[in-house]
Amino acid sequence: MDGIGIVGAGIAGLHLGLLLRRHGVPVTIYSDRTPEQLAAGRMLNSVAHHHATVERERELGVDHWDAEEYYYFGHHHYLGGPQPLVFPGFFTAPSRAIDYRIYLPRLLEDFVARGGEFDVRPVQAADVTLLSERHELVVIASGRGTMSAMFPRRADKSPYDTPQRKLCVGLYEGVAPSEPRGVTMSVAPGHGELLEIPIYSAAGHVTALLFENVPGGDLEVLAELGYDEDPAGFEKVVLEKARQHHPATFERIDPARFRLTGPLDLLQGGVLPSVREDYARLPNGRYVVALGDAHVVVDPVIGQGANCASYSAWELGRTILEDPNFDERFCRKVADRRRNRVHATADWTNLMIRTPPPPHLLRMFGAMAQHREIADEFTENFSWPDRQWDILATPERVERYLARHGAI
Repeated sequence: MDGIGIVGAGIAGLHLGLLLRRHGVPVTIYSDRTPEQLAAGRMLNSVAHHHATVERERELGVDHWDAEEYYYFGHHHYLGGPQPLVFPGFFTAPSRAIDYRIYLPRLLEDFVARGGEFDVRPVQAADVTLLSERHELVVIASGRGTMSAMFPRRADKSPYDTPQRKLCVGLYEGVAPSEPRGVTMSVAPGHGELLEIPIYSAAGHVTALLFENVPGGDLEVLAELGYDEDPAGFEKVVLEKARQHHPATFERIDPARFRLTGPLDLLQGGVLPSVREDYARLPNGRYVVALGDAHVVVDPVIGQGANCASYSAWELGRTILEDPNFDERFCRKVADRRRNRVHATADWTNLMIRTPPPPHLLRMFGAMAQHREIADEFTENFSWPDRQWDILATPERVERYLARHGAI
């Protein structure tokens, strides 16, 4: 048997593969795209890595973007309405956002240099049983095509049947960074959110604008408007919608310089939040484990998807190293180890996209605007979503938390 087989070359598959290679475990990563195709393709996402993920990258020896120029240091909040709330929150250690067309090929280079096998070929669900005869364990780290359907969707953790936001994210020039450098999280009640993210791409240091648009709201058009036919017209609409709904970002835009950095630097669509079972039994009696998008898909409104995938890969890798008996007990141990944080990530994200927002979440935001230590703890917990969910899970928990901080 040939070590561990990983289907998918995203952050989950790569972090798992690099961790196992660090300990001498044979690993093959399967991908339907070469590093060159990943680098030259359409924008994959606008993800940020929070400092818990950055620390795992340091341990893996892939901390290639450790200069201050790549970091940002907190969040700037703008909650619109008759009396807007404007307040910052800061991390204890910085986050960063690197275009995955730079990030993934660089980590693939590391993986191969450390003796990992990289096999470029499409893999479908029908191929997995055959792969399981080659490898001691197969991990499905990609939700593309038919792969995620191998793992039943959990209704108790997947409350939505349709995407709750229509998304439009692009990389732009002409947006001055916030001071201190951070992500601006702007909320337009009834219409959606804007995440303004300082990101490093092939065009250098630019700005990702991720519009999270409520279906039926005034901003929904951004998810449906074509770019290729009329780039200037598209940019004009984006500028106008930012002016109307997200003034904290608009005030730092230079209209004369504002433009998308390229036709491939735009994504539009929707995400259906889902949590799936941790593993599945194949017809031959062997087991496969779900990881990354094959396991959990969250709306990107709070930027947790990649961080959750990295954490999950780390826990799976540690279990492989500690107990390489790939039976159902092994699979249950993996599920137990990652359940609390992974489920908290999904629950917290689903709370943030509820429309209208629940009163206890609004109460929390109001307290953050008045109490710097609450805003800082909320912001720091982007690295610790289980701690965040300990606070936000119920109205009673929020009330007790605010009482402890003298915010009632």
